[in-house]
Amino acid sequence: MLARRIIPCLDVKNGRNVRGVKFSADKDAGDPIELAKRYDAEGADELVFYDITASAEKRDIVGKLVRRVSEEVFIPFTVGGGVRTYWDIRTIIEGGAEKASINSAAIHTPEIITQGAESFGSQAIVGSIDAIRRPNPDQIEDVCWEVVINGGRTYTGRDALEWAEELVDRGAGELVLNSIDADGTKDGYDIELNRTVAERVDVPIVASGGAGGPEDMYAVLSEGKASAALAASIFHYNQYSIAEVKTYLAERGVPVRPKIEIDLT
Repeated sequence: MLARRIIPCLDVKNGRNVRGVKFSADKDAGDPIELAKRYDAEGADELVFYDITASAEKRDIVGKLVRRVSEEVFIPFTVGGGVRTYWDIRTIIEGGAEKASINSAAIHTPEIITQGAESFGSQAIVGSIDAIRRPNPDQIEDVCWEVVINGGRTYTGRDALEWAEELVDRGAGELVLNSIDADGTKDGYDIELNRTVAERVDVPIVASGGAGGPEDMYAVLSEGKASAALAASIFHYNQYSIAEVKTYLAERGVPVRPKIEIDLT
């Protein structure tokens, strides 16, 4: 069984890391570079940086941040937010990131996924989906998920499951599933959403939104069938360390990657 990944997420706004509930982003959570260095040292498997207002405000990717992170950390990292064109993807990858995460732009111009995958490989293209629960009009007792974009501000009418399949068909090598309902609540991931998508596509699923502790990560990595668990607040405010989470998971039979020591002498 492949090792499961633990991924801290940094939501960047005006050069600072911020946190909130359901995309409110109203609380300062520190300097993103310093946090990245800390998580690298603690043994995080990867990092994710989102410029959370870039898509809505039509601003460019924070190129300086990408370069600074690549100079300071030694683990893979993904950058998203404001990725609107092929050239944005190129800026991210050439700046030093391993992956570009694409959300809003993929809805408007889905060919950006194909162009990115053809140029840099599917492993470099992440399809990011912000999903909100909706009653299923066809089955009253069932549920479906709608895709929302622009930081949760715009409803698209697109079914999240169908959109996940299309993203993979177009070349996305990984999907991030962020539950708008659970985001920042610490009430646990949307297990049903992650499991349902994982059973429909053949790429890794990164669960996002709702992590309150190691037990939530265990649930989404086992019952939810996710390949990785993304979290923010529980790490930013030292509620848990990366090592504590990995120990908890390993003791319960979830394979995790050990911390890799790098000798720079």
